[in-house]
Amino acid sequence: MTEPALSAPTSYDHVWKNWAGNHTVTPAMYARPRDESEVVDAVRYAIRQGMNVRVAGTGHSFTPIVPTGGLMLDLAQLSGVTATDPQRLRATALAGTTVGGLGEPLWKAGLSLSNQGDIDKQVIAGALSTATHGSGIELPNMSAAMRRVRLVDGHGEVVEIGEDQVRELRAAQVAIGSLGVMLEVELAVSPAYYIKEEISYRPWQEIEDSWDRLIADHRHFSFFWCPADHSVDLYQLPAPPDQPMSNHCYVKIYDEVEVTEPDGLVSDDVGNRTDRAYRVYPGGYEEPFHEMEYMVAAEHGLEAFNEIRRLMLDEFPDQLYPIEVRWTAADDAYLSPNYQRDTMVISVSGAPGTDYWPFLRTVDQRLQRYQARPHWGKIHFMTRDRLGELFPEFDTFLAVRREFDPDGTFLNDHLRPLLG
Repeated sequence: MTEPALSAPTSYDHVWKNWAGNHTVTPAMYARPRDESEVVDAVRYAIRQGMNVRVAGTGHSFTPIVPTGGLMLDLAQLSGVTATDPQRLRATALAGTTVGGLGEPLWKAGLSLSNQGDIDKQVIAGALSTATHGSGIELPNMSAAMRRVRLVDGHGEVVEIGEDQVRELRAAQVAIGSLGVMLEVELAVSPAYYIKEEISYRPWQEIEDSWDRLIADHRHFSFFWCPADHSVDLYQLPAPPDQPMSNHCYVKIYDEVEVTEPDGLVSDDVGNRTDRAYRVYPGGYEEPFHEMEYMVAAEHGLEAFNEIRRLMLDEFPDQLYPIEVRWTAADDAYLSPNYQRDTMVISVSGAPGTDYWPFLRTVDQRLQRYQARPHWGKIHFMTRDRLGELFPEFDTFLAVRREFDPDGTFLNDHLRPLLG
């Protein structure tokens, strides 16, 4: 008997490439479900055929978490905010909704995401699954906001995980797509708020001298340390042409403010904006780069940063991308890099087309003594043994994962050695 074709639009020669250009694959099947029933149909078809299933968002991960030789799903048509509850401070959205696509609908309901990063093109399911974050020592990553998820599991069934299922929810909040295909998520959100932006250019010594105060005094504080004057150009950071940047920092400070203007816009000058939060957060990054990002306990942040800064200056002077530094509050998701500790985030990058691997591997080695944990969407050198050492509830996560997907339908070649 011939297997029926998928109900979702499907292609067999689609070439998928991530934004950074370091991962390309042609899956056996590439399907674009138009609704929940077509997602379920696609997953059940893949299970019957013994095919792996991965979901492609907008490709903003640098790790090979999407590529598969099986079925790749594009959920772009499952998009939109489906419910808001200003009293409970909750919002519900379909999994293919982009982070940027949440801004205006939430605002109209008097709500905002509590925090977000400087890229808003990711789909919300991918941002949650990889523990995507912004900055702020009192603000957790986006995954911590997930209160309910509806997904298709490895049995081909639609299941919901809610707040009363603590064990399962803590696994689902950061699962790298390994429990199933997300359909809809409910998020804890904040009342709508405005952000005042302050961009400045400061010598490193000034940042070091005021380290604790800068972290504590602002809703969001982050910076890019530059090893050379032209380092800012690699991230398209808007520094004045006469501003020396070698051993200087491009500093971003965002604070919540009260605004009385009708539409919330006070100034749209980059570096000095005051506007609705969701309009201020997104940044540039038009040119690809290849990024690695690790989190260390906040109390060891300055020591860890200085170690990597000296590494670049003394041993890898050819590596010129800035080091980006941010902070994230603790949460309880089993695979969160912020699991039960406030963290400082260290991001380093290599130039596409160059051999940056010795540099990244050395950064990885130097940060191991700080028990650094990875951002799941960024380059890392984790092994299964290291994960067991770094994540206290790693075995609990694995047990939940097997319950939802006993045959490893949602694992690919990258995830299977880590989570299989």
